[in-house]
Amino acid sequence: MSELPLDGVTVIDFSTLLPGPLASLMLQEAGAKVIKIERPGGEEMRNFHPKIDGMSALYAQLNRGKECLELDLKNGSDRTSVVELIKNADIVLEQFRPGVMEKLGLDYAALSSVNPALIYCSITGYGQKGSLAHKAGHDLNYIAASGLLSVSSGGSDKPVVPPTQIADIGAGTFPAYSNILLALLNRHKSGKGCHIDIAMCDGTFVFSCLAQAVGQAGGKFPVDGNWLLTGGSPRYQLYPASDSRLVAVGALEQKFWNIFCATIELPHELRDDLRNPLVTLQGVANIIGLQTYSHWQKTFEKVDCCVNIVATLEEAFEDPHFIERGLFAHKTRLGADTVMSSIVLPIDNSLRRKPSIKTVPVSSSSKGNV
Repeated sequence: MSELPLDGVTVIDFSTLLPGPLASLMLQEAGAKVIKIERPGGEEMRNFHPKIDGMSALYAQLNRGKECLELDLKNGSDRTSVVELIKNADIVLEQFRPGVMEKLGLDYAALSSVNPALIYCSITGYGQKGSLAHKAGHDLNYIAASGLLSVSSGGSDKPVVPPTQIADIGAGTFPAYSNILLALLNRHKSGKGCHIDIAMCDGTFVFSCLAQAVGQAGGKFPVDGNWLLTGGSPRYQLYPASDSRLVAVGALEQKFWNIFCATIELPHELRDDLRNPLVTLQGVANIIGLQTYSHWQKTFEKVDCCVNIVATLEEAFEDPHFIERGLFAHKTRLGADTVMSSIVLPIDNSLRRKPSIKTVPVSSSSKGNV
């Protein structure tokens, strides 16, 4: 195998659940050795359903290819074992609330004294400092606190929970991954490590950057569903077909809008959507609602105007384009006979390990392994 960007880099990963483990998975795929430290009995995600052959499918996907040690961080001997590991490591990744690692003597100040080149990344909901630092939260709480959810929440009559973990992945995993890579570059120049403070709530602000520009420039911030990209325009909208499948229209540019209107034969008096957006939107909805999703899928295959049928996950997994791109070539083995597609990671193929079937780390005690 050709050399990978993070060959020779060792990561000690204390994180659990989704944000940190996904970040360390990406580091592992780029060549790093990841040693996952779990509490005795294993981290809570090992018990998450669904399970295959007695193993959590999500745990398996997030932790494929890693090594695992079960250690009691409240035990002095086990803490000593961890410190010995960290003396020769490059990166520590942790996801405890602020102050927990300090109480254990495993905070950045303590560990950098034995390894000055150590890059120490902390992922929390609200950051290491601030009045909310110790507040409990999950993804929905973070996007609510940052104002992101208000831009498109579905309204009080039918509030919508977002389809993915925006804060966990977009504001936790990706910032941790990119900042760790930046810290590695900086260490190459200075020889020194650093403490990276990733606050998932902070990171969600970038997702409302366009809405922020609208509000700051125009003096009025977008509210639920009234903005160009959140349902306020017929050009950027979800339209139900006659069988309730959705047609996703993103015809923002005039050239695409013109093609779209001509394709569905929208009456000319409705095509100027600035005159009365709601009337135009209803006109489009009426036409789309006359035919099935299959009809519209065939219709829009013939034209190029930024329109897709909303695919199910099953359909997306069977899409020839994604298969041709090799998105599902990496596999995870669960048990003797079960293999499933691994999490699709946004890492270029030239910068990651070759597609293979990787196993899930078997937890073990520290005895004989450190």
